[in-house]
Amino acid sequence: MLKKFEIRGVHMDIDENLRKYVTKKIGNLDKYLSPASRASAHIEVQLKEDKAKNKKHAICEVTLYLPGDTINITESTMNMFAAVDIVEAKLKQRLQKYKDQHQSGKMHRRLFARFARNPRQQPVPEV
Repeated sequence: MLKKFEIRGVHMDIDENLRKYVTKKIGNLDKYLSPASRASAHIEVQLKEDKAKNKKHAICEVTLYLPGDTINITESTMNMFAAVDIVEAKLKQRLQKYKDQHQSGKMHRRLFARFARNPRQQPVPEV
């Protein structure tokens, strides 16, 4: 779970069930971050209810502050729980992109070193 995690409601009261659901879904995305960026990550979840033309819209906006980048995702649906689910899926994809861009090359070097041929070994001749 991220250390800095804020949930705010705009034009609505957030009940305990919704707070637990958001914490469970979005709060556990820290496993997609490296330990260095996990320590300084800060997430803000803003839940809004909008009523336009006698239709209710639930808007979930998530802002994730990471070292060197800020990820902002907004989703609007008829149900607040569905909006949270969609934002979670989008946030997983964006975190994977962030991790690929900011990951050091140490892992790649280890893999290449493991599969590199040993110069002492002679190739087996084909018959």
